[in-house]
Amino acid sequence: MTRASDTQGPARDRTRDGAVLSKEGLPGWLDPVVRAVETVRPTQLSRFLPPADGAGRQSAVLILFGDGKREGEGAEGPGRGPELLLMERAGSLRSHPGQPAFPGGALDPEDGDPLGDGPLRAALREAEEETGLDPAGVQLFGVLPKLYIPVSGFVVTPVLAWWREPTPVGVVDPAETARVFTVPVADLTDPANRVTTIHPSGHQGPAFLVESALVWGFTAGIIDRLLHFAGWERPWDRDKQVPLDWRA
Repeated sequence: MTRASDTQGPARDRTRDGAVLSKEGLPGWLDPVVRAVETVRPTQLSRFLPPADGAGRQSAVLILFGDGKREGEGAEGPGRGPELLLMERAGSLRSHPGQPAFPGGALDPEDGDPLGDGPLRAALREAEEETGLDPAGVQLFGVLPKLYIPVSGFVVTPVLAWWREPTPVGVVDPAETARVFTVPVADLTDPANRVTTIHPSGHQGPAFLVESALVWGFTAGIIDRLLHFAGWERPWDRDKQVPLDWRA
């Protein structure tokens, strides 16, 4: 199988502050995602883009793809196939309480330049704080354009990564995280698990019914676009609707 690093530009791009994006050694099944990340435009991801005046709180999320192998399994052993790491935010949080989401959060000053590799550091730092993963086993390979979440005022940089060496994950701080879980990509592409959410405001968006959770909002929108531009999307019934509570 062709490796992404064999078909896509330079294998390694080191930013001036030392953080690294690398496509070297990625599994072949990530090739379509790598191509999508390199070609997608902001308006193809969302109609909500960062304010032109620079307003908004800079933040980052980690979109972490794993092979789906479990500890102790052989290289050809059973598994659920490629998967994504998600978490469920604590219900007591002020921003997006109770929602399934990618690990992530606002940039801290020590993360560095928001226009440089600050989002890379922030994505890894927040993921470690929220899920307990070991960043040493995570290989960053791409960054999507910055997007905007109007309801909370966050300017979000999605950072994509491969879980090269998976480590145990779980809730680190119950005040921030209710649970940590992985979702097979096969479940995300299954038409039976796809719905359209209807917010009381009238806004409609893609969503996923997976792992006893309704994944919706910003996170579902990014997953939906990645599946589409990676060529993994399967036809699904967009008229299958799930209403959201007014507090959502």
